[in-house]
Amino acid sequence: MSTPLPPAPAVAAPADSLVTITHVVYALHTLSLVIGAVGAVSIIGAFVFGWPSIIAVIINYVKRSDVRGTYLDSHFSWQIRTFWWALLIAVVIGVIGLVLLPLLGFGLVIWGIGFFVIGIWAIYRIARGWMALMDRRPMPVPS
Repeated sequence: MSTPLPPAPAVAAPADSLVTITHVVYALHTLSLVIGAVGAVSIIGAFVFGWPSIIAVIINYVKRSDVRGTYLDSHFSWQIRTFWWALLIAVVIGVIGLVLLPLLGFGLVIWGIGFFVIGIWAIYRIARGWMALMDRRPMPVPS
């Protein structure tokens, strides 16, 4: 016989304006990804260095205290972690590619494949988060 799970803690319903702000942040990140996909920059380059994503992360930090105790808190954490992990991984790929550049252009292959993969990962993270927000579901947050 299995024991029943304890009830989930009550989560306050967020104000509609905070839901709108969260949609705007996802839209800004998406704009950066689209600029990277259709522009001369890489997807990940536009995501971590483009003004829309930088503005989005600033909004996340400024409004973070307003969403505490709501399911939007998990979305803000998701967005912030996506940005910073993408930046960190892009820098690591950039350094590895730079070190391997003298080896017959092997660094260019690392850059191309690495930036493409991390760009796809960023697209996945933003799409998954935005779809969950549309369903008013929280995002998984590491403990």
